[in-house]
Amino acid sequence: MKQPSGIGKLDRERIAILLRGTQHTISVHEAAVLLGLSREHAAKLLARWANKGWVSRIKRGLYIPIPLESTTADISLEHPWIVADKLFHPCYIGGLSAAEYWGLTEQIFRTLVVLTTARPRNRKPTINGTDFLVHTISKKALFGLNTIWQKKVKISISDPTRTILDFLVDPKLGGGIRMTVDMLKEYLKSEHKNLPLLINYANRLNNSAVFKRLGFLLEKYAADEQVIIDECKKQVTISKTKLDPQLEADKLITRWRLWVPAHWKE
Repeated sequence: MKQPSGIGKLDRERIAILLRGTQHTISVHEAAVLLGLSREHAAKLLARWANKGWVSRIKRGLYIPIPLESTTADISLEHPWIVADKLFHPCYIGGLSAAEYWGLTEQIFRTLVVLTTARPRNRKPTINGTDFLVHTISKKALFGLNTIWQKKVKISISDPTRTILDFLVDPKLGGGIRMTVDMLKEYLKSEHKNLPLLINYANRLNNSAVFKRLGFLLEKYAADEQVIIDECKKQVTISKTKLDPQLEADKLITRWRLWVPAHWKE
């Protein structure tokens, strides 16, 4: 276990300047500007502090401060949503993480789901003990978001309707189709329910799979939503789609052009 080592007066003063001038993360660029140093000097300084255990490197050129009272440099992320915004901007918190925030599920998830326009090599990184699931989207898909504040930092999160839409685009973001169904049911009986908005969002994405999955699930679990079901039917294309790409599917629901596991057809 890495232990912080001694630090001199000048370094303490510099760290204090960075803590006052940054928001829970410290980049090489910020350090250079705030301390009046070259980028090269700032980078070497941060690397030295990381080696001494006074900051923790979370990616190349980005660090988090280690509390002075900490007895180890191996600390967990105190503000993972803020770190996610720094690492993957432009992005938003979505999937199961957003569902938990909006009360669409009572389960608590260790993995933080982030949707971003970036294309990171590692889509399941673990950073200082926090697991991330990173999903790439197009720039035009950055809509249906709310802004929340964490420690004076603005964070984007999918609104409840966009959260459901993302589950219909990729059930994996909802932990699979079974959990997606549970959260859809919760959405339908919650104050967040807004099916016309969901249709509007789906049209903006122009993703036929969303309409097939939504129409099929509404028909199965909310048959009284006939107007929305009919809207979904209008968008069904000739191509066939799986209800959940991660599951074996051997039964075709022809009216929805949707492959489902056998027990789902009943």
